[in-house]
Formats: sequence, structure tokens, C-alpha cells
Amino acid sequence: MDLAGRRIVGWLMSETIDATLVCTALKSAWWLRKPAKGLLVHTDRGSQYAGGRYRALAVELGITMSMSRKANACATRRWRASSRRGRSSASISYATDTRRQARLDIANWIEGWYNRQRLHSANGFLPPVTSENSRLAA
Repeated sequence: MDLAGRRIVGWLMSETIDATLVCTALKSAWWLRKPAKGLLVHTDRGSQYAGGRYRALAVELGITMSMSRKANACATRRWRASSRRGRSSASISYATDTRRQARLDIANWIEGWYNRQRLHSANGFLPPVTSENSRLAA
């Protein structure tokens, strides 16, 4: 999540949480944003983030890494809080028959509802994409 506008910029689904998953999601976010060197990315202390592949990718992309302290449950608080609120307001079919359908439902939730319709108080009650476009136009 880009905290400047609360937009979800890098996400991916997989059967496992591993370095391939998080590296692909990070690359996706990086290509979408094309940030300047020194971008700060904050993660929890999971092995998929602490491992060599993810750290090497961060260095290659010019990203500064930040990790929460051990046993710090607040590290991902913003994402967890906003995703909990969103579940009750969005239409996600939790009883999907296939992973493909689950991916489509989640993509629709993120790109169709969360980034484009969900109102955020941090954005002056504008959706993330609208807020971002307003900032870029100014």
C-alpha cells in the first residue's frame, strides 16, 4: 500500500508465501510507480522479506528497506485495518470454486472497489486513485 494516497500498488496471490511471491509483488509495484531511488518499503519480519532474494531486489531497485521490530504487531496495522473495513463493504465471493475465480474476485475488489471507490479519511474522503490524480495535477 502506498501510504501517500492509500492505494494498493503491488499484490499477488499464491499457494505459498515465499520469496517469489513477494519479489513479484514488489516488482509489480515498482513498475507501476517507477519511484525515485530511496523509496522506503516497510515490511514485517517474515523470512520472505528478510531473505537474500528480496533484499537483493530491493538494492537493485534502489529501495530502502524498513522492518518492524521483533514482536511488533503494529507494523502492518494500516493495511489490516483498511482491509477489514473493506471486506464488509465490498462484494467478494468467499465461496469460490476455483483459484482463478478467487483471483478475479480479489483483483476486482482491489482495482475496482478499493483503489477507485473506497473513501479514505486520510485522502479527504476521496478514493485513492482520485486523490492521487488530484495531487499529480496540482
